[in-house]
Parts: sequence; C-alpha cells; structure tokens
Amino acid sequence: MSILSLKNVNKSYGDAAILKNINLEVEEGEFIAIVGFSGSGKTTLMNILTGLELPDGGEALYKGVQIDGPSSERGLVFQNYSLMPWLTVNGNVALAVNSVHGDKTKEERSALVAKYVDMVGLSHATERRPAELSGGMRQRVSVARALAMQPDVLLLDEPLSALDALTRANLQDEIDAISQKEKKTIILITNDVDEAILLADRIVPLNPGPQASFGPEFKVEIPRPRDRTKMNDSVEFIELRKNVTQYLMDVGFAAASTQNRILPDVTAVHHLRPAAVREAAKSGSPNDDRYLQFSQVHKVYPTPKGPLTVVEDFELTLKKGEFVSIIGHSGCGKSTALTMAAGLNPISKGGIILDGTHIEGADPERAVVFQSPNLFPWLSAKENVSIGVDKVYPKATRQERQDVVEYYLERVGLADSMDKRAVDLSNGMRQRVGIARAFALSPKLLLLDEPFGMLDSLTRWELQEVLMEVWSKTKVTAICVTHDVDEAVLLSDRVCMMTNGPQAKVGKLMNVDLPRPRTRKALLEHPDYYRYRAEVLQFLEDYEHGDPVAKDNKKTGTGEAA
Repeated sequence: MSILSLKNVNKSYGDAAILKNINLEVEEGEFIAIVGFSGSGKTTLMNILTGLELPDGGEALYKGVQIDGPSSERGLVFQNYSLMPWLTVNGNVALAVNSVHGDKTKEERSALVAKYVDMVGLSHATERRPAELSGGMRQRVSVARALAMQPDVLLLDEPLSALDALTRANLQDEIDAISQKEKKTIILITNDVDEAILLADRIVPLNPGPQASFGPEFKVEIPRPRDRTKMNDSVEFIELRKNVTQYLMDVGFAAASTQNRILPDVTAVHHLRPAAVREAAKSGSPNDDRYLQFSQVHKVYPTPKGPLTVVEDFELTLKKGEFVSIIGHSGCGKSTALTMAAGLNPISKGGIILDGTHIEGADPERAVVFQSPNLFPWLSAKENVSIGVDKVYPKATRQERQDVVEYYLERVGLADSMDKRAVDLSNGMRQRVGIARAFALSPKLLLLDEPFGMLDSLTRWELQEVLMEVWSKTKVTAICVTHDVDEAVLLSDRVCMMTNGPQAKVGKLMNVDLPRPRTRKALLEHPDYYRYRAEVLQFLEDYEHGDPVAKDNKKTGTGEAA
C-alpha cells in the first residue's frame, strides 16, 4: 500500500480552479520531485499533502486514511524558514521536538536535538540566533527541525530556491545524504531540473495552471551516489535532462506575439560624435578589439580589522559587441566588478576604459539591469521606460521617443501591458520592463547583475530567450553576472570564471564557440554544449572549498604561509 495517495484531487479558490484531477501514489522510502513553475499550484498541492488545506474534490490519503489536518507524521520545510528570532539554533529545533516528543525524557529530547543539528552541520552554531546565521544556515535549521520531529514523510516546498548556488549545492548534498541514511519518504517541490535529477527517484511535472494537472512521469535510473559534476558526462543524465526540459518548455512557453514596429532612426546622446569620428567607426575602429578594458582593477574596503581586498588585479578585455558572463561562488566579487564598470562603486586601484574613455561615475551610456528591476510602482511600464529615453535622445521628436519605448516593450513581450502600472505586473513582467528600459537607452555597455536570479525556471528560460533575441538585433557589448552555469553558456561568447574572494581575480576564460542565434532547445542537442558546461562545473567544484592553488602552495611551501 502507498504511504501517500492523491486520488482525483481538485482545488479551487472562488471561481479559480487551481488543481484538477491530480493523481499520485508514493511508495514508502521513495523520493519524488514535483517540478513546476510559479502559479502552477505547487504550494497548494503541498498544503493538501500536509493537511493545511483540504481538497474540494477527490481524496488525499496517508496510509489509506483521509488527511484532515496537519500531523507530525508529515514534516514540512517551507521556502521561508520561519524561525523564532529570539531562540538559538538548539532552541528552535527543541521547540519542535518538545511539542512532538513530550513523552520522552529530557535527555532523550536533547539527544534528538543534538543528532539532527549535527546532521545538518550546525554543531558549531548551536547557541547562535537566526540573526547571526546566513540564509543557508537558517534553512539548515528548518531541515533539522523537521527531521527531529522524526516524521514518516518529509515534505520540502522549494526549500533551496532563495539560496546562492554554492549553499544550494551543499544543502542538496545534505538532503541526499539524509534521504539515504534515514530512508525517509520525501516529496520535493522544485523548479530546478538538475536538482530533481540529482535527488529524486521519480520526477513528476505539474503543468501550468489554471486547472493544473500532472504530466508524464520521468524515472531517474542514474545509480546512486550521484555526483553533479560527473553526471554531466552521463548519457542517461543528458537524455533525461533534455526530455524533462523539453517537456516543460513545450507546455510552458506561450506563443510569441508578432512584433512589427520599426525602431526609429535616432541616436542616443552618448553616441553623438563628430561626423569624421562616426565615419571612421563605420569602417572599424582599432579600439573595437579593446572596447572595454579592466586594467589591474582592485577594490578595497576599510574594515575595523584593516583594509579588505575583495577584488585584486582584475584583468579583462572585451571586443565591441561581445557578450561575456562572469561566474563564480558567492562572495567572489562578481557584482563588485560589475558595479565598478557601471560607475556605481569607486575603483580603489587600476582603471576601467570604455570606448577610449576612463569610467568615472554613473552614466546612461552604461545601462544596468539588476536582480530586482527597481521600477516606480505608480508609473506604467511605458512611463518607467520613458524616463531614461527622454534624457538620452535630445534630438528626437516626442513621437520618435515614444516609438523607441514601445519598440523595446514589444520586443520583450509587453505589447499588451505597456499601460499597466508596475505594481500590477508580475515579477517576470517587471524584469521585462527593466530589460526594455536598458536596451532603450541604446547603451555602449549593458551590465546585467543576476537579472533572472529571483525568477522561476520557466520565466527565467523565457527571458533568456527574450534577452538573446533583443541582443542579437542590437549587438551591444554586454557583461552578465550569474551563478547559473547553463545561463552563462547559453548567453555568452566567453565565460569569465572568478576565483573565490577575498582577493578574487580572473581564474579562467572560456570561449563558447556555439552557433548563434541560440535557443535552449538547440543547445541541448549540440554535441559541444555539455563539454562547455563540464568545464565551468569543474572550475566551480575545484574552488568550492577555497582556492586550490593557494592550498597547493601552502602544502608545497611556496605560498606566503610557508
């Protein structure tokens, strides 16, 4: 008999049907990953499994008995950790243990707390409060708290989606180890295909809502233990990843709207040069091969313990029209390098030269798209884009400026939403406005600081395609900071891999010789795609626990510590 069963489950809120005819059988000890996108009803489904909500139709059963409310037999870890801020790590875990295991002695309860705090690697932080913990450590407390209740079923509702790539990878490894050691039945909600393949026995797609339903199941038959880097060379992994991704894209992507608006022939103020210079530029300037130069760039911050060098001797040269991604672990200085190029962060030493001129201070010739688009919520999409356009096209007519605004909003798929206020747009739509605003400035340099980091996979994939499509028409020189290996390979002409901070620098440059225009579907079929992916993954693995070169130097006596 299945430990958990969903039989023809339906759920609506008012007139909105969220889930329709959901059927699922989960065997004891099985690890199921449910993959889906924002708004597909994943959290509603998880709430039904926990008993926080009841279905409108059908049955949700635990060991054959109707689920009619929450139970300690089904432990839940949310995306947001919801810890008691005044309690320590031990105190937060003990709160759950005491409520569930009140029949045990004080010593037995303390031993349970210690066991699971140690299991998630927090024995060194037992007396710290949440405010003293990183986001990843707080989520570890949530996992320990759920495990310490010793549930039969562990329910994980996108527990890692808000974490940086390294912390997420470490917690994935811990969840995998726990699932094998504890032999728990686990259901994981995620929008990350790689995470699902790494951890699960079965992957079940939840089709986009309204009236979301399950798609075809995918069995994961890759032997355990699974190594995320080595799996990259596995034929089974490549085929499964392609099939799951292809299915999700097919059911998720809406048909692109036809875009016929013509971009007016207007020139931004930072491109207004003397006629002789413009004519020379048409035939190809010798500076085009050194259009953007980072020359021995340092960034040093003062601290109570003395100067802290975050970025050291950062050297990078971009050709005009080149797209480069910067990737590395959290804290390696990726965003610091980007904000110095934007003129938003003073350079401590060295210099950055764009089109023959040293960068000093912010300027619309360098457009930035941040992780959060920072729109004025009371203004419409069109008005948010117009603010910059009105300033950078001084010789254009009012109608020409409006045409520029509408052209780029159409290109990012907002033809029908131009007049909606930013507050009424989804996160993905707001980021589209941010992208349109950046391109509409006709910048010399486009800077993207993890622009899709807060979005679900479907929206991220779709906006990556939008970005590539618009970039292919403008060929603006671009730098994208990302922690997503696939995004880096998909978008870039070159990938710049940074060593760990402090004193981070360029560790490796990789040319990406894949045909353009690119689409995710086409790259999944390209024979070289996984070779590029493996090279970046290997670099990140090498630097996962610090600088391997520095460690080798220390071992051989060639480093400063010798």
